Amino acid sequence: MGTRPFPLQGREISDTSNTRIIMRTLTTAFCSLSFTMILLPGGGLADEPFNGKNLQGWSFKKKGALQPKWVTGTPKLAAGNPKALVADGAGGAMVNVVTGHGQSIDIYSDQKWGSSRIELEVLVAKGANSGVYVMGEYEVQVLDSYGKEKLGGGDMGAIYGAQPPRTNACKKPGEWQKYEIDFLAPKFDAAGKKTANARFLVVKLNGKVLHENVEMKGPTPSGVTGREAATGPIMFQGDHGPVAYRNINITPLKK
Repeated sequence: MGTRPFPLQGREISDTSNTRIIMRTLTTAFCSLSFTMILLPGGGLADEPFNGKNLQGWSFKKKGALQPKWVTGTPKLAAGNPKALVADGAGGAMVNVVTGHGQSIDIYSDQKWGSSRIELEVLVAKGANSGVYVMGEYEVQVLDSYGKEKLGGGDMGAIYGAQPPRTNACKKPGEWQKYEIDFLAPKFDAAGKKTANARFLVVKLNGKVLHENVEMKGPTPSGVTGREAATGPIMFQGDHGPVAYRNINITPLKK
């Protein structure tokens, strides 16, 4: 018994042909969904390494005789000096209360992660410089780049040493800005040999996409250890200038 034709969008095709179309559509949808699931958080709640009250669970990267100037409070630009930050109150954000370069040291979490989605807010003083070191080794640049038309590898949102941002999404000094970073950790075999490079899947600043699928062949200089590993902390650069961070959420990603 032959197949019975039926109309579809003004044309006649057989039941068999229609089945093939449906199967191709479902297969495409399934593959797309599977890829999307890889990028989604692993199902657990996000970790919050900063409790908003104190610096418990954080350590400092020693640098000579320098002492940390990180405190907790509500940051704002210093009166009469927009290149400095002050912190009022007892909590809310971690604030590097310095007036310039070389006055403090880097801070990093005791907790470690592998592939993850990182969401955080950052505030910089005028002309300030810092960095978000994913896994303690791969830097997303933090800089006052407000109003700049030509962006380089050291501007806000750059993956330092790898790629400048595709657009300037930087807000004014003294305003909170949000980073969203999806990151794949490097992979290693049982002998410790690296089998896959780390990769920034997506980096967004204030809702704008700055990077997609950027491979990291090695670590950024000045990280926590200078070595790649399967897991690592999050580090904030503190030896370059006044900066503040808050609302830090890190969610493991499925590999």
